[in-house]
Amino acid sequence: MTRIHPTWRAGLLAAALLLPGAAQAALKVFACEPEWGALVREIGGDRVDVYTATTAMQDPHRIEARPSLIARARNADLLVCTGAELEIGWLPVILGESGNGAIQAGQPGQFFAADFVALREKPAVLDRAAGDVHAAGNPHIQTDPRNIARVGAALAVRMAALDAADADVFRHRWENFSARWTAAIARWEKSAAPLRGVPVVVQHKAFPYLQNWLGLREVAVLEPKPGVEPSLASLAAVKQRLAADPAKMVIRAAYQPARPSEWIAAQAGVKAVVVPFTVGGDAQSGDLFGLFDSTVSKLLAGLN
Repeated sequence: MTRIHPTWRAGLLAAALLLPGAAQAALKVFACEPEWGALVREIGGDRVDVYTATTAMQDPHRIEARPSLIARARNADLLVCTGAELEIGWLPVILGESGNGAIQAGQPGQFFAADFVALREKPAVLDRAAGDVHAAGNPHIQTDPRNIARVGAALAVRMAALDAADADVFRHRWENFSARWTAAIARWEKSAAPLRGVPVVVQHKAFPYLQNWLGLREVAVLEPKPGVEPSLASLAAVKQRLAADPAKMVIRAAYQPARPSEWIAAQAGVKAVVVPFTVGGDAQSGDLFGLFDSTVSKLLAGLN
C-alpha cells in the first residue's frame, strides 16, 4: 500500500482546490425568520450556507439592526424575508448599511415570501392610531402550510436562477420536499378535523392563516390594538365578551408573554395554548414538519 507523506497530501489537496470545479462556494443566504431559513435548507441541503437573523423566541416586528446582522447581510447572495412590512422596523437599516447591491430592491437576490401568497386582513383605512397594522395585509403567512408550499415553489426557482451550477440539485430537492409536504398537509388536515368551527381567543392577530386553514373561529383578541399589550381593563372587557360568546381556548405564540393569555384562561375557564409559531418554537419544532406536528397536536390538546 502506497503511503502519501502528510506534506504531499496537503499539497495535493491545495492543488485540487485550485482546479476548475474542484470546490464550489455555497449559496450564501440571509433569512430573516426561522421558517424561511428552514425552507432554504430543505431546498438547498449542503449547497447553501444559511444565516437566520431571528429566533422563535423573538418578536419579528421588533428586532435591533445589530452590526452582526449587517455584516451577515453584506456577504449574502440571497435575502429571504417575509416582507409585507413585517421587518419594516429593522430590515431597511440592514439593507442600507450592508452596501450589498445584490440584495437590494429589484434585484434577484431579494426575495419576499409574502409576494407569493394572497394576504389576508388588508386594512380598509391606514391609521397608525389603530396599532401595528400592515398596509399590504397580515404578514404571518407561515402558520398555514399551504403558504409554505407556495413560497417554496417560487424560492426554488429563484435559488436555481442565482446558482445555475446547483439548479438541478435545488429542483430535485424541492420536488422531493414538495411531495412529502403535500402528504403531510393531508395528514395534518385529517388529524385537525375536530378543530373546525371551534371558537378561540388569540393574544395577537397572528393567526388568520392558521384559522382559515383549520376552520377555527376567532371570537376575541386580547390585544386592544395590534402590537399593544392588553391592560387589565381590556382583558376584563374580553372576559365579559366571552360570557356571551364562549371560547374553547386562548392561543398565543411561543415568543409572546404568557400573563395575558393565562389570566383570561383562568378567568374564563378555557385552555391556554402555546403554539411554536415558527421553527424552534418548542422542542418538537426542529424543522418545518415538526412545526406543524406540534401546532396541530397542541391545538387538539386544547379541546380536552
